[in-house]
Parts: sequence; C-alpha cells; structure tokens
Amino acid sequence: MSELKLPSIDYAALAPILIMLGAALVGVLVEAFVPRRLRNGVQLGLALLAVLAAIAMVILNSDDRLITAGGAIAVDGPTLFLQGAILVLAAMALLLVGERTVERGGAFVAHAAVTAESPEDRKQAEGVGGATEVYPLMTFAIGGMLIFVAANDLLTMFISLEVFSLPLYLLCALARRRRLLSQEAAMKYFLLGAYASAFFLFGVALIYGFTSGIPGRGAGVDFATVHAAVGQSSSSQVLLFAGMALLAIGLLFKAAAAPFHVWTPDVYQGAPTPVTGFMAACTKVAAFGALLRVFHVAFAGAAWDFTPVLGVVAVLTMLVGAVLAVTQTDIKRLLAYSSIANAGYLLVGVLAPTKSGLSGTMFYLAAYGFSVLAAFAVVTLVRDADGEATHLSRWAGLGRRSPFFAAVFTFILLAFAGIPLTSGFTSKFAVFGPALEANQAWLVIAGVLTSMVLAFPYLRVVVMMWLSEPGEATPTVAVPGALTSAALVIGVLATLVLGVVPGPLLDLTTGAAEFVR
Repeated sequence: MSELKLPSIDYAALAPILIMLGAALVGVLVEAFVPRRLRNGVQLGLALLAVLAAIAMVILNSDDRLITAGGAIAVDGPTLFLQGAILVLAAMALLLVGERTVERGGAFVAHAAVTAESPEDRKQAEGVGGATEVYPLMTFAIGGMLIFVAANDLLTMFISLEVFSLPLYLLCALARRRRLLSQEAAMKYFLLGAYASAFFLFGVALIYGFTSGIPGRGAGVDFATVHAAVGQSSSSQVLLFAGMALLAIGLLFKAAAAPFHVWTPDVYQGAPTPVTGFMAACTKVAAFGALLRVFHVAFAGAAWDFTPVLGVVAVLTMLVGAVLAVTQTDIKRLLAYSSIANAGYLLVGVLAPTKSGLSGTMFYLAAYGFSVLAAFAVVTLVRDADGEATHLSRWAGLGRRSPFFAAVFTFILLAFAGIPLTSGFTSKFAVFGPALEANQAWLVIAGVLTSMVLAFPYLRVVVMMWLSEPGEATPTVAVPGALTSAALVIGVLATLVLGVVPGPLLDLTTGAAEFVR
C-alpha cells in the first residue's frame, strides 16, 4: 500500500494569511467573553495589531519566490506587493471603522436585528455604541483577500473569493442610519455576488474539462496545468473560451467592470462609508491581483484571443463610468462611478503583456487605494443632524464654511482627474505608457478621452464648494477624531508624494513584477 505523503507547507510564507485569519477567530472569542463597554477598543487594537504583524511578515518574506501548500499558494513579487498594499489600505479602513467621535457610537448599527425605521431603530441611532462584530468580519475579509491574490489554482481562488465576499455582504447591511437603504444594498450585493460566484465556479469546471485533454498528464485547475493545456490540450477550444469567459465574469464583477458593475453605485451609497472605502480600495486590489495572475500566468498562451474582448470591456467600463458620473447627484454614487471608470483604466494595464504593464497596474492599485480612502474619510465628516450629507446640493458653499476640508477634498478630486503632481497623473501614465508600447493605442485614446469627460463631475463639485454661497442647508464639517485624522493624513500625503516622488514605489513594483510559474 502506497504511503500517504502530505504536501510541504512553508508556514513563514503563509504567515500574513494565518495571522489575519487567526485574529478573526480571536475576535469572535472577544465578542463572546469581553464586556460590551471594552469591546470596541479591544477589537480595534487586535485588528490593527494583526495587520501590523502581517505587514511585518510580508516585509520579512520579501525575497521569497516559491509555491507552497501543495501548489495552492504562490508567494512571489506580485503576491507580496499586493498583500502589502491590501494590509496598508486595510489599516486605514480600520481607522475609519474604529472612529467613535465623529458620530456618537460610530457608523455601525448597535443591534443589527432591530427592525429598520422602528422606534427601537431610531433610539439606537441616537448614540448607542455600534456593533463590534464588524472587526472580526473585516479581518476575515482581509485574510480572504490575502489568499485571493496568492492563489495558484482556481479552486483556492474560488474559496478565498467566498471567504472575503461573505463578510462584505454582512458589513454592507450594518449602517447605523438609513437602515433600509443599507439592507437593500447588502441584498443586491449578495444576490448579484452569488450569481458571479456561480459563473466563476462553472468556469472552473469547464477549464478542468479542458485540461483533461493534455497527453500524458492528468486534469487539474492549478495554473501550471492550465497553462500547459492552453498549448497542448486536444479538447475542444470551446471549453477553453467558455471557461475563460465565465471566470472573467466572476472576476470582473468584483473589479466593478462594465457590464458587471450594476451593483456598485447602490452598494457604495447604501453601505456604511468606512465599508465603502474598504471595498473601493482593498476589494479592487484583490480583484485585479487575481485578474493579473489568471490572465498573465494561467491563460498567457491565449492572450491573442482574450485581449480584444477584455479591451472592449475596458473601453465600455471607462465610458460607463465617465458618462454616468456626470449625471450623479450623490457624492457616494459619484465616487462609485469614478471607481468603475478607474477599473477600466486598470484593465488597460492588465492588457499590456509586459513587465512594465504589470508594474504600472500594481502602482495604480496602491495609489488609487490611498486617494479613495481619503475621499471617503472626508465624506464621513460632512454631516448634519441626520448623519452624512451626501447629496451634492448640500456641498454648495462648503469651501466658505470649512475651507481646510474643502481644500483637501479638492486636492483628492484633482488627483482622480489626473492632474500633474498628484498620484492620479502618475498612475495613468504608468498604465497608459506600457499599453502604447504594446500597440494598444486604441485603449489609451479611449482612456484619455474618458478621463477628460470624467474631469467634469469632479470640477463641478469643486466649483460648487468654492463658488457657491453657503445656505441654510449647507451642513457643517465635523471635527475629525484622531483615527479619522490619521487615515486622512496618510491618504493625502500618499496622494501627494506618489505624484511628486513616485520613483521609490515604481522601483518597488518593477522589482516585484514577476510571477512564479
């Protein structure tokens, strides 16, 4: 009888993932045993400590280039860079989640089971301490994202997709105010996410069937087997193309690319703003990390076939994001369509089949994450007695009432518009340059034109803040607490530094831009 041989596991390489998932489990125990009055501080401290420990392990593993856990996890340059980016951005998001001074009790509902719009719901909205279950949910989601960008086979990628998606569905439903809108957003996200997951899993099945045609080699869904099958399989090409299409649907849904973007505006508007920022930054990094690995590693041999299709998706995404952003009257929905357009720009980098294209995409993901979290940090501060004032008409005259925060938000919007000396300009240059070198000029032209269109809604908000007179409906800007201030300072400084001195991060992404196969 043959002896069972267990796969070798490099626990040091897996340490960032294990730390975050372990912290999530400890967080569940904290909910059970720590008194309610102490939970917020304990949970926030635990989550931030876990994130810092995971960042330290990513740095210590920076020279690792290996495949471990029985071929399920690849630890290489893109994995480590993207894991580091997710963790740093998650730390900023946790600071926004932990804030309890901007709104008494925080942004999250105190008792999730309370019926929306009931007297009990109105009572909890007046300042009862918010639910602290959000911390283990967030750490579970972060752990899932770390696995997602490191997955070396499609089944591991699917499991990690569910690990970070399920907590996000719950988090979207936990807003303290406007509970019905929050619950509607969560339901839409859950239902559409379930469909996207089903597409992804069906794609995995078709790709598995396609790999069965490799002479002298068993079927499998690890990326090495899929890569070999693209060039050698005798199975029908229909299985390959259908499988790629279904996998792309699942991944493009998470990336908020058109036409799989329809959940984004409603979810961004209805979710608690710290969760919206977390999704806009970290989920986008995870989704594009997976897209890069799938199409640069597993399906690299079929680039001639998928590049035109994904190129059309990129152009459609840029157009939808830019044109519909012009029509928005809510700041969170405006930032949602901005996020969709930015997904299109990132796809331009994904389709540049060079090391500089991979490097530019990773730089863009990190730079955009800092800017968008800073933007949502400002959104949490503009409020009235009913909570956040997100309708654009309420922002008129904000520059007169609070010039400092209006100036900060103006700077962030100019970065989104790609104005020089901001990270937005450097980011677009980092993805458009490699695309031009790869003879993808049509994508660059579409990117430049849609960027010009997208500048209009940004500048409209700037004009509204500075050139309109404040009225009775103009809300006040809350004094940020220490946690929101820290997140805002980090985001704004990163947006400035990456625009003025992008060299160190570009060098880091260039050095990390090589997959293990």
